[in-house]
Amino acid sequence: MNQFYQQNSPIFPGKWLYAFWKFSRPHTIIGTSLSVLSLYLITLGVTSTSLSSINLGQVLGAWIACICGNIYIVGLNQLEDVDIDKINKPHLPIASGEFTPEQGQLIVIITGISALIVAWLNGPFLLGMVALSLAIGTAYSLPPIRLKQYPFWAALCIFSVRGTIVNLGLFFHFNWLLQKSQGIPAAVWVLTVFILVFTFAIAIFKDIPDMEGDRLYNITTFTLQMGQKAVFKLALWVLTVCYLGMIIVALFKMAEVNSIFLVITQLVTLIVMWWQSAGVDLQDKSAIAGFYQFIWKLFFIEYLIFPIACILA
Repeated sequence: MNQFYQQNSPIFPGKWLYAFWKFSRPHTIIGTSLSVLSLYLITLGVTSTSLSSINLGQVLGAWIACICGNIYIVGLNQLEDVDIDKINKPHLPIASGEFTPEQGQLIVIITGISALIVAWLNGPFLLGMVALSLAIGTAYSLPPIRLKQYPFWAALCIFSVRGTIVNLGLFFHFNWLLQKSQGIPAAVWVLTVFILVFTFAIAIFKDIPDMEGDRLYNITTFTLQMGQKAVFKLALWVLTVCYLGMIIVALFKMAEVNSIFLVITQLVTLIVMWWQSAGVDLQDKSAIAGFYQFIWKLFFIEYLIFPIACILA
């Protein structure tokens, strides 16, 4: 016990920061960061605003609010799932004992309040987006509602926040900051629909390696209902629909994008995805978890590809 407190004392800040990094769920932090940057660049492009006029303060304010909100949501989920995480994700800080529940609670409270304050200081659309995201994240994890125990509502929470609320909220926020008055352009709708459907695949796939703990604690998931193989194939075909949809958008010029660039990048990504999926052993939990992280990498890449396609248009 003394060793634990020494490792988490100011003398060992590196260990605490590493535990905090794990607590924040790095793949979600990267995804959130890229969504902020991507929507800012797309907003500049569709509003015909010069890239030379980029205001880093505008990006930083939205980023801090979104990151704090992200940590609140994933942190609250860990606080409520300690026993489940000891089986499914024993490396997480509270499950492993690197953080006490009290430390986790303090981080969640601070980041939740900070998200709302920073969003309020930066504008009404950002505040609305963050407040709604926190409300849904709270309903997802916290009893008595705890929507994560119902597969449909759990998936709806995840892809509604990642797919719709974040993308449209950030566009409205940056559009408001740039003092432009226009409706939602086709490019933003295309990205929003892509991320919405893509995030559904993430939402159903994430439970494949967690069957043991979910079954033990009566958390109903699509994996428990349909089986690992069926959910794995469903997720792959959902992602395939996403990429084929992007290709159709490019070929029929349904949004202001560089068609050649978008078609090539989507085809390459789709081929790589199926090639990687062929080597996944569904009986190997680490292989499934590795492919899940690969899907998140595809998510990150799309947030880089699409704004470039818009800029090159």
